[in-house]
Amino acid sequence: MRTIQLGEVTIDRVVELSQGSLPTTAMLPEATAADIAKHHDWLAPHFLDPHTGDLRSSIHTYVVRTPQQTILIDTCIGNGKPRPERPQWHLRQGTFLEDLAALGVTPEAVDLVICTHLHVDHVGWNTRLVDGVWQPTFPRATYLFAGEEWEFWRSEHASRAEANACIGDSVWPVVAAGQVRLVDSDYIINDYLRFEPSPGHTPGHVCLRLTTGAGEAVFCGDLMHRPVQVAEPQWSSIFCVDPVQSRATRQAFVEQHADTDTLILAAHFPTPGRIVRHGGGFRFVPVL
Repeated sequence: MRTIQLGEVTIDRVVELSQGSLPTTAMLPEATAADIAKHHDWLAPHFLDPHTGDLRSSIHTYVVRTPQQTILIDTCIGNGKPRPERPQWHLRQGTFLEDLAALGVTPEAVDLVICTHLHVDHVGWNTRLVDGVWQPTFPRATYLFAGEEWEFWRSEHASRAEANACIGDSVWPVVAAGQVRLVDSDYIINDYLRFEPSPGHTPGHVCLRLTTGAGEAVFCGDLMHRPVQVAEPQWSSIFCVDPVQSRATRQAFVEQHADTDTLILAAHFPTPGRIVRHGGGFRFVPVL
């Protein structure tokens, strides 16, 4: 993704993994290969991998720089995290911090870290291992979580710590360090960014709306995992805590943003884009 300039704000992306670990039909259990193939005419070439025939996806962090702050949105998987249930993620050693530095951003330069929700692939780089202890990666940053989201996962971790290991190694350490601020799901962050509630995937999932004099963008987290969900918003992922609520939230989001100039930046789409109406339905048009 090239740098996106919206007025005085820039948006970049650091990609940790350039392909997701699950095929689309596993991620979206209500979808069949034949269902998805009906959309290949517009999914190709930008969203369709010609080698696998499946939809492209990635795991990445957005870097938003305003005149006052450097902000990270979602922090991927992380290095050295024990994830035996996901071999591709288990104890991985990637170049995330080096890639961040290539954008001119050091850990000390980050002012805010914002997690749209607290799933394992959105919190990993909140912490890094220093002398055998998980410590905040970004020592000056305030970490913003929706309060409802944190309360849900704190309870889940208390009852099933092993199943929610990412909370123990990637969330609790920044809470213990006093760097977390819990806010409402409609919290206004600054002159540019605000939370918008988007429950369903998780109870406190939020989108972030960026408003500038040159236009708007929405970082929509895991409201959608694959671009085909723009055309088929009724398909919820296997990771949605409340698939029915997720479906309703996604349908409303697609309707709201169709044929507007709002840039949509999802946590796993291979490129940003815009939602357009087409033939009585919707499509996602890439912005490269």
